[in-house]
Amino acid sequence: MSTLAVISAGLGQPSSTRLLADRLAAAASEALRSDVAVETIELRDHAHAMVDATLTGFPSGPFRAAVETVTNADGLIAVTPIFNASYNGLFKTFFDVLDRDSLEGRPVLLGATGGTARHSLAIDYALRPLFAYLRTTVAPTAVYAASEDWGSGESALPDRIARAGAELAALMEARPATAKDDPYEDPVPFEQLLAGR
Repeated sequence: MSTLAVISAGLGQPSSTRLLADRLAAAASEALRSDVAVETIELRDHAHAMVDATLTGFPSGPFRAAVETVTNADGLIAVTPIFNASYNGLFKTFFDVLDRDSLEGRPVLLGATGGTARHSLAIDYALRPLFAYLRTTVAPTAVYAASEDWGSGESALPDRIARAGAELAALMEARPATAKDDPYEDPVPFEQLLAGR
């Protein structure tokens, strides 16, 4: 069984960001030829822990479990609202906490939401460079949903979601299985850390 981690950086509950994340996950799950376990992470639930991890250098508690869910998943869907022409602070903070190599080669589907279609290019000039830096394999089709996309019968949003989900599924199925190392399995003893000061 493959695993699919879904990150939603929406601030409200409910949020259009979470709605888009859920629809992308459903489309990818439907396109996969094998069983998939979908685990969704609401970043708003981990906001304080993300700041703590930024300051201390390592995640703890439930946030550590969320990080492990993402870094051990076979595929990732990452969805953020667009604020001030880029991803929001929760989204960026989460990826700042991760080890740079932890997502290398991971198939990723990008999504974003916003009030107007004017911000749709933020996926290409903000999100794609971030995931290129993390050396992930990003699906060609990313999905941006503006407010008008949700209520319009004329919207092409369902078609874009289906195409993007199918692309992520193909990337996940094409990726060779790799052993997943636990980055916390062999910690440096505290005494050794203090001796290095």
